[in-house]
Amino acid sequence: MPLEPFKASASLTLGVELELQLVSPGDFDLCDAANDMLDLLARKPFPGDVKPEMTQSMIEVSTDVFTRYEPLLAQLRAIRDQLIKAGDRLNVGLCGGGTHPFQRWFHQRIFAKPRFHELSALYGYLAKQFTVFGQHVHVGCDNADQALYLLHALNRYLPHFIALSASSPYSQGVDTLFDSARLNSVFAFPLSGRAPFVLHWDEFESGYFAKMEKTGVVKSMKDFYWDIRPKPEYGTIELRVCDTPLTVERAAALACYLQALCRHLLEDHESAPAEDDYLVYNYNRFQACRFGLEGVIVHPRSHESLSLREDILATLRLIDPHAQALECGGALEEIHRVAAYSGNHAWALRRQREVHGSIEGVVDTAVRLFRGEPEALV
Repeated sequence: MPLEPFKASASLTLGVELELQLVSPGDFDLCDAANDMLDLLARKPFPGDVKPEMTQSMIEVSTDVFTRYEPLLAQLRAIRDQLIKAGDRLNVGLCGGGTHPFQRWFHQRIFAKPRFHELSALYGYLAKQFTVFGQHVHVGCDNADQALYLLHALNRYLPHFIALSASSPYSQGVDTLFDSARLNSVFAFPLSGRAPFVLHWDEFESGYFAKMEKTGVVKSMKDFYWDIRPKPEYGTIELRVCDTPLTVERAAALACYLQALCRHLLEDHESAPAEDDYLVYNYNRFQACRFGLEGVIVHPRSHESLSLREDILATLRLIDPHAQALECGGALEEIHRVAAYSGNHAWALRRQREVHGSIEGVVDTAVRLFRGEPEALV
């Protein structure tokens, strides 16, 4: 079917999606509680939206469309509070984190939805291994060409979001030595990674997409698992590299960091993106996944090696006027704390493993942090 037209939306509007873990309070493993959660939540109005995900042990929540940080954060907190109430009634814990630390992928059950069963039939065991949890951020675009410009202009900053959101150091019961092991699971899919370098929508639609559709490999934009992809039905670009943070406060801060960065790219007119910018893309992506804020990336233009932590701090100074204009100074303060002092949630989870001496204690901490209990961090 032809690619649907790009539906223009107000520039720099925001929407957030969070994939969340459903956890048994008894053993802290994942539990097949999605149907019960969705049935209970459907009984009264929900702030935002909630829907199933690939397996029965996860759900996805999404916000309304916002222009400012404080209302976005308020709705994320309202969503969290309603989820917690439902979870308490069902004896189910909820938490963020890009991976569950010790679940076994082969125990997971595909959610009974036609598209999920189609994906399971196509991708085999990869579908169950896709029981990983990410934050997606949508940014509104005036037009389709603006969307493609932002998509490619952001490639140089993509490692920031990986490192800042990283919360998946453990997988299948072991420390992976990655701050974000989740993205390795995503990278296993054949249509993941970076988008093709196209800056004009008509060329993308009639050229790249039409050719891909003709091969029979894709039917819609949903078939692409790119790190950033356009969403024509929403009139947005969608950033997909973030692990789900352990708190909704971190999730709101990441979204508004992206918003301020996009405003900078649109108004301050950095150098136009080019194909050669992607020469260092996979290397920088790996550094952010593996080492988090301690990673060292290569600038795509100067080829200078940069400390990821220092690059984030320099970028915060650069975009501060845009943050003030967007009234998201509080979000950037949170990002500054993460980069300069507190570290990402991968670091926090490793610290909890040391303190508790068990990997179950790591999940317990994640559940308590999602409930808004900062004292859970020792």
